[in-house]
Amino acid sequence: MSITRNVGLMTALRYKGQGPMLTFILHRIGGMGMVIFISMHVLSSFLGGDVGRFLNDIYENWIFQIFIFFFVMFHATNGLRITILDLWPKLLEHQREAIWVEWAVFIALYGFALFSIISTALGG
Repeated sequence: MSITRNVGLMTALRYKGQGPMLTFILHRIGGMGMVIFISMHVLSSFLGGDVGRFLNDIYENWIFQIFIFFFVMFHATNGLRITILDLWPKLLEHQREAIWVEWAVFIALYGFALFSIISTALGG
């Protein structure tokens, strides 16, 4: 017996999973962002020439860095939260509170990184 799920795109977009679902989605996007960034970095080193310089210009751009820092830092803080909850299972009762703590830590860290990226981009 198999389960069939016939969920359309609009139904899926209306899903209100709140905090846990948002962290799940951002964690997966962060993982894919890191794969793309590392692939671009390796390819630019491997290919060299004009293609390598083009890829290098993309990932050295401050706008790209803002996005990649967001996803990498979120992936790291979310992974830390997941690890803590795995090591101490009794804390699973407080998962939503742990997500709030995660966001507080992430926003503080990302704010500092964002300030550094933007001040460097503006020549500071």
